[in-house]
Amino acid sequence: MHVQVILDHLGFGPGVIDGRKGASLKKALIGFQTANDIAKTGEIDKATLAALNPYREVRPVVEVTLTEADVAGPFVGRMPKDPAEQARLPGMAYQNPTEKLSERFHTTPAVLVALNGPQAKVAAGAKVKVPGITVADGAYPDTLKPEWRQTLASLSVDAQQPQADHVVVDKSDGVLRVYDDKEKLVAQFPATMGSKHDPLPIGTWKIQGAAYNPPFHYNPKLFWDADNKDEKQLLKPGPNGPVGVVWLDLNKPHYGIHGTPSPETIGRAESHGCIRLTNWDAARLSLMVKPGTEAKFQP
Repeated sequence: MHVQVILDHLGFGPGVIDGRKGASLKKALIGFQTANDIAKTGEIDKATLAALNPYREVRPVVEVTLTEADVAGPFVGRMPKDPAEQARLPGMAYQNPTEKLSERFHTTPAVLVALNGPQAKVAAGAKVKVPGITVADGAYPDTLKPEWRQTLASLSVDAQQPQADHVVVDKSDGVLRVYDDKEKLVAQFPATMGSKHDPLPIGTWKIQGAAYNPPFHYNPKLFWDADNKDEKQLLKPGPNGPVGVVWLDLNKPHYGIHGTPSPETIGRAESHGCIRLTNWDAARLSLMVKPGTEAKFQP
């Protein structure tokens, strides 16, 4: 978990932080090793530990005292699966305070239960153990709307991010890489991309802009797995919406880079052709890119 937390802190996302080895951690390690000219083993070897050592003050687990704001809703309870039922909700909000807290610390409700026990309370005044994700400083650009700045803070996304010259989505490796104007790899995130029904659109595209906390226009004609009885629906904004908290639009109709309501499935499930990241990684990427940033999709 300590290595996962440090890699997340440095922008080499390991997916959800759970203290376990797996494909997402291996990808993150290879990204960090590439950026630091270390042999790309994908393992926590001596050379990698030496390179991570300067960041050892970033702790694997910390204890926080929850505030009223930390556990404030709205919450929707159990999320229905039917788009028509979802459209009737006031918003695609978190289901409960535990889910909200888990996204803030880049983990899952199951990990919070493992760290604190099944009887632990998630309420104002409670002390809970969480992965040692650094709380965002909140110094976001004034050009961003207050609602989006609040979302960034709620996901512990810091205002200071490297600026992308271009991004590369690599299907064979299952990652999105961010490069600066000197071709240096400055960030990397695990991604879900495409399926046999909706393959990743190979080629070079442009990021046209961002929609923050977007609503979702559900059109069953665009989904091969939609029920033939489904009708078009408008789902209100929220982190549990189909595209999560942000949509980075591409100059290819119906394709974009976006968040997800299910961070634990990144790299383990299929998408409808788009590039899906955890909400916190998608939000972080939104601060790195700008309209016109090149996005190369490769096999």
